[in-house]
Amino acid sequence: MSSVDDRRDVREGYRNGGATRSLNDSLEGEIQAFLIDEDQLYTYDDLTKVNPVTPATVLKCLQVRYSMKVFYTHAGCTLVALNPFQPIPDLYSLDVMKEYHYAHQPQEFKPHIFIVAEEAYRNVRGQLEPVNQSLVVSGESGAGKTWTSRCLMKYYATVASVSVVKSQDTVERIERRVLDSNPVMEAFGNACTLRNNNSSRFGKYIQLQLDRCQLLVGASVQTYLLEKTRVACQPANERNFHIFYQMMKGATDEQRKEWKMSHDQSFVWLPNSEKTIEEDCFHETVEAMVHLGINAERQGEIFRILAGILQLGNVSFSSSADESQPCHLDAKSKDFLQRAAELLCVPAEELQTCLIVRTLKAGKQSVLKPCSQAECSVRRDCLAKVIYAQLFEWLVTFINNSICADKSTWCNFIGVLDVYGFECFQTNNLEQLCINYANEKLQQHFVAHYLRAQQEEYVSEGLQWSFVKYQDNQSCLDLLEGSPISVFSLLNEESRLNRASDAKAFRVRLEKELCDNANISWDKFSKVPHFTVAHYAGKVGYQIEGMAEKNKDPVPPELISLLQKSYNQLLHQIFKDNETESQIKKGPGKTTVVSKFKNSLETLMKILHFTTPHYTRCIKPNPECKPLTFKKEEVIIQLEACGIVETIHISAAGFPIRIPFQSFLQRYALIAKHIKLGGHSVGLLVYSAFPSVALLVNMILSTLLSLGTFLTWCIKNKITNKICNLSSVRFGS
Repeated sequence: MSSVDDRRDVREGYRNGGATRSLNDSLEGEIQAFLIDEDQLYTYDDLTKVNPVTPATVLKCLQVRYSMKVFYTHAGCTLVALNPFQPIPDLYSLDVMKEYHYAHQPQEFKPHIFIVAEEAYRNVRGQLEPVNQSLVVSGESGAGKTWTSRCLMKYYATVASVSVVKSQDTVERIERRVLDSNPVMEAFGNACTLRNNNSSRFGKYIQLQLDRCQLLVGASVQTYLLEKTRVACQPANERNFHIFYQMMKGATDEQRKEWKMSHDQSFVWLPNSEKTIEEDCFHETVEAMVHLGINAERQGEIFRILAGILQLGNVSFSSSADESQPCHLDAKSKDFLQRAAELLCVPAEELQTCLIVRTLKAGKQSVLKPCSQAECSVRRDCLAKVIYAQLFEWLVTFINNSICADKSTWCNFIGVLDVYGFECFQTNNLEQLCINYANEKLQQHFVAHYLRAQQEEYVSEGLQWSFVKYQDNQSCLDLLEGSPISVFSLLNEESRLNRASDAKAFRVRLEKELCDNANISWDKFSKVPHFTVAHYAGKVGYQIEGMAEKNKDPVPPELISLLQKSYNQLLHQIFKDNETESQIKKGPGKTTVVSKFKNSLETLMKILHFTTPHYTRCIKPNPECKPLTFKKEEVIIQLEACGIVETIHISAAGFPIRIPFQSFLQRYALIAKHIKLGGHSVGLLVYSAFPSVALLVNMILSTLLSLGTFLTWCIKNKITNKICNLSSVRFGS
């Protein structure tokens, strides 16, 4: 985490910029008057009812509700979810799901993630032209995003799977496979960090596919930026990916023998293995793999590959006295390397040669050059990372093939976005830069869709509106991705140079090129080259050393050639792919990590742009992840960073229901009195097409005469969104 002082400085900067209302003397009295009746604050289900709306009043309401074990609160268009850090099973039971699903007006119930889910579901089926939906779950690492996404998937698998058309076996198979994709992906893509026992180390966007009857028929998963460096390098007091610990703690004696993993063996790449957490559930992962269609033979290949990676991590190198000679391996390392080779199904001698000798191209000839001790370790780590990353990609592809429906069988989707939260550690590198860049893009989407677009729409409709100020993060995005000069463009340029990167020289280049952007700064007295970015959620310092190399993500061709020869069928299949081979042959500089991530993120933002978004802001009540502990300083920073107070202001003053004129006409013309439409009377069209319902129409017209007259006037005068808003609010839509 960044220091409290740094984050407080950012918060004060936001206030000075007008992102939140300053607490002047007159407002202070109103706040005290509102807060004096503390016993009633827990009743505020929607923060738009708070008066006055200030960070202090919003914070106090959330604190009181949290103390009463109320974890969800509406904030206008957004749902605020406070992490209880303990199981609350009754809150997510099947009965609760049914209660919200079958409710005539779910919004009248207590705030819940199921209200957001149900609203999105009804939006798909309730529109004249169904619109795809996206549920954007955001928040810091440890705020509860993964759990919230899990609840959303369980909800849709439950309420959208009841069918009289399909057989019950088919429905259960679809539901089971969609749900079982979660534990498998979490096992391979999540890890225990300082801030969260089940932290997603990759981003995912899950599209739940619905047919014309809005029944769940399949799903697909898109993933973003797996933190593969964690395989070979774990930050202090953190752990590797869950799957390794699951294997260690859940394997049978027979499996341990097969994986060459004795009970007393320890692994360098499995720190903190003595710690046991809820996610150490090997049998649950294996069961989910079976339901997804991964048979025992394929599972065996997967686990042998993973065991081989662990053995590889125990291999260490010693420098040779003669620099012209390759590095040495001691007896223990040779044993570990032999086990790794057997598990990866490659010749041990070739594996050793690839790790200690590199091949240089000199024209059409190849020259062998011994690697230094440091280079040997880098090549070992690189081999482990590329194997794990390719295995993860294969797993995602397999899951998609297992759960994705044929395009002809589905027409709409509800997307659930679970992306890594904003991160700031003691040491931050390329991974954190990409993660925080993704969060900047999502914050911009929220700002553009709601904070800015809503207000501009009111003005365009001729409504009297005073703009609510908010913190726009466009300048930060310009710094990171802008054209022609930005952090990413300079980093890519540095990575494409055919030489080792100089961290100090690169820092000087950044300072020279980006000195005009107020969102970047440097500590000139620091001995470690770095730069600091003022993100929407706080300042983060990024270490430059090693950043360009990580961006290159080089994989020695001889390592790929070795893996292509493996007689482990899965490993051979993964690396025989021509695309993988061609990428390796391109050499350094063609496709960087930043470029690839930026392109995939832009694709995601296009998808979000063409869907109706629903926002859930997960809040982390305390940094220690203690149950039912609420720390005001921690929460206020998160509320102000993501613009909750501004959202409440706009939601309270705005018009929550808007119907375009054409949709308004189609929906309500039935109860209007003979409106001219295309030269014909709507009433006559109804009678001639449906004479059997003439009596019913007359009843509707007579009962709703006043409403019909009003609607007639609206349509004749072509009053669009402005009046439609008012009529919707007054009479209901």
